[in-house]
Amino acid sequence: MTTKPVLDLVVLDCPDPLALARFYGEVLGWEVAEGEDPGWVDLVPPGGGVSPENRDGRVSLSFQRIEDWVAPTWPGGEHPQQFHLDLSVPSIEDAEPAVLAAGASVHNHQPSESGSFRVYLDPAGHPFCLVRG
Repeated sequence: MTTKPVLDLVVLDCPDPLALARFYGEVLGWEVAEGEDPGWVDLVPPGGGVSPENRDGRVSLSFQRIEDWVAPTWPGGEHPQQFHLDLSVPSIEDAEPAVLAAGASVHNHQPSESGSFRVYLDPAGHPFCLVRG
């Protein structure tokens, strides 16, 4: 019998794991779980844990310190993004003020002609999108 893997954890590289975990914790309403290693911080979704406790298939976020961190450039550039997060919201306009208050900034490049998503940068410079769900 073959067991398929279950996506458990997405890890974002950054210069300050605690600061970035606090940002996404505020945006998503998730709990920051500081551990013994200051170079690694977990973000716990409501009612869930991070690996190995997270056995029901919900994905968690973690953040790890990279000493020579360079923020991604997008679109294109010397350090292109490797991936980004899409956060579904009923209304981008209603969700945007809280995301900005948490520390995000609106990216100057907005490729959606229909307005179905808007691109932001988190405090470490990772692009992410609010997507009309």
